[in-house]
Amino acid sequence: MNFLKLINTIRYLRQKQVFYRLYYLARKKFGNTAYNKPLIKEIEPLKWNDPVFFADSFFLEKTFCFLNVSHQFQGQIDWNYSGFGKLWTYNLNYFDFLNQKSITTKKGLDLIKDYMETKKQLQDGLEPYPISLRGINWIKFLSRNQIKDHAINETLYKHYQRLYHNLEYHLLGNHLLENGFSLFFGAYYFKDEQLYQKVESILKTELEEQVLNDGAHFELSPMYHQILLHRLLDCINLAQSNPWRSDRLLPLLKEKVVKMLSWLQTATFSNGNIPMVNDSAYEIAPSSQTLFNYAKELGINWKSGRLDDSGYRKFERTNFEVFMDVGNIGPDYQLGHAHSDTFSFELYVDQKPILVDTGTSTYEKNQLRQKERETAAHNTVKIGNREQTQVWGGFRVGKRAKVVELEEGDSYIKASHNGYYPTLHEREFRIEDSGFKIIDSIKNQKECAVAHFHFHPSIINIEQEEDSVILQTEGIVIFFKGEGIKVSNQSCHIAEGFNIRRSAIKIEVSFNQTLETTIRKVNR
Repeated sequence: MNFLKLINTIRYLRQKQVFYRLYYLARKKFGNTAYNKPLIKEIEPLKWNDPVFFADSFFLEKTFCFLNVSHQFQGQIDWNYSGFGKLWTYNLNYFDFLNQKSITTKKGLDLIKDYMETKKQLQDGLEPYPISLRGINWIKFLSRNQIKDHAINETLYKHYQRLYHNLEYHLLGNHLLENGFSLFFGAYYFKDEQLYQKVESILKTELEEQVLNDGAHFELSPMYHQILLHRLLDCINLAQSNPWRSDRLLPLLKEKVVKMLSWLQTATFSNGNIPMVNDSAYEIAPSSQTLFNYAKELGINWKSGRLDDSGYRKFERTNFEVFMDVGNIGPDYQLGHAHSDTFSFELYVDQKPILVDTGTSTYEKNQLRQKERETAAHNTVKIGNREQTQVWGGFRVGKRAKVVELEEGDSYIKASHNGYYPTLHEREFRIEDSGFKIIDSIKNQKECAVAHFHFHPSIINIEQEEDSVILQTEGIVIFFKGEGIKVSNQSCHIAEGFNIRRSAIKIEVSFNQTLETTIRKVNR
C-alpha cells in the first residue's frame, strides 16, 4: 500500500474514531462481554401505523431478493449466506421484508423464530448496523400486528444490549445516526430510560452535525438522505403515536425533518428522480414523493429550500434542469460514500435524463467499485492520469480535492478546485432560457485535459459533426469550442440499481487550456 495514500486517509480521522477502533479490537481479543441482562417485565406492543412499506424482498419457498439478486434456500435459511457479498448478507439480516405489504403475520413470525434458533451461528447479523435496522423492523412488525411474545422480546432486548455496548463511534456518520434512531425505537418499546438517555446524547450531537444548514445530509448522497429522512419521519411518527413521555427530542426531530424535506424538494428532479451523485442507486430508499406524502400525514409543513452548504446547486429554466456539484466531497473524517466527482453535473431536458452520473452498482471492494468512484466516471474534467480525489479500498479516500474559489449569481456559478495541484481546474456553469453553458479553464497545465460526458442509456442516436454532437431524437445540440479540441465517442455503463448496468454512450473531449461547452434545445 502507498504510504502517503494511507497517511492522507487516516490523518483526517477524529480521535474518537481511532480510540474506539482500538478499544473494540482490544475488547474483542481480551474481553468477554455478555449481553444477558434479563427482560423481567412484560412488553406491550406500541401503537404503530406504517404509511411506508418496503418493496417485496421475500417470496414463498424461502426465496429472497436483495440488490436485484435472488436466492432460494434449500432447507434451513443460512442467515450468514455470503455468496453475493456482504451487503446482500446485511440485507438478509435487516428484516425489511417484515414490513412489506405481502407478508402474512404467521410467515413473519416464522422468519423471526427461525432467526432466533440460529443465534449461536450468527455473524454479520450481530454487527451494530444490521442490529439497528433489524431492531426497528421487528418493533414495527410486532407493534403493527399487536404481538406479545416474551421469547421474541427477550431476544430483541439482548440485541439492543449488544448495540448499546457497540455503538459505531469508530465510523460515525450515518452508521452512528442509524444506531441512534434504532435506540429511539428500543427505548420506546422497552420503556427503557437508560436507552433513552443514550439516544438523547447521540441524536442531539449527530443531528446538529449531520444535517447541514441547507438541509442536506453531510455525506452528500441523495439516496442516504432519503433513507435517513425516512428514519427521522418514523421517529416522529413513533413519538406522536405513543405518548410514553413528554419527549424532549421531538422539537429537534421536527426542526431537522423540515430542513431535510426542503433540501430534498429542491434536489429532486421534476420527474421524481434524485441525482445519482456519490453512492446513490435507484430502488433502495423510498422515493421523494413517498416521503413527502408521509410527512404530510404527520402534519409536517415545509417549503422548497436553497442549496448552499452541501456544495450542490440547481438551475431550472423552461426545459432545462441542471444539478451541479461545486463543493468539497463531504466530511473529511467520513468519506466512505464519496466519489471523485468535483464539478460534475446531471442534466435533464423536458423531464428526461440526458447527461447523468454513472451511479453505483456495487459495494464490493473490486475493480468495478473503484472505477465507479473515479473521476472519469463523472461528468467532469480529468487531467492526465491523475485523480481529483484519491478514492481506494472500496470506501477509503486519501488526497482529496478542495474548492478554493467560489463565485455565483442567479444564472451562473464559477468555482476552482486544487485536486490537480499545482494545476487548478476552474469550471463555470451558466444557464439561459435557450440552453446551458459550461466553461472549463485549466491553469498551470502541463498535461492533457479531458472532459467526460456520460449519456443516459435511453439516448442511442448521437451524430458527431466536427466539434459538435447532435441528439436527433431529443432535439439537442452540444457545441464544443476551445483549444486543440478532439471529440471521441466511447462506450460505458450506467448503473440503474445495484447489480444492474446498462450500456451507454460516453463522449470524451480532449483540450488544452480552455473548453466551452454549449447545450441547446433546437426545433425539430
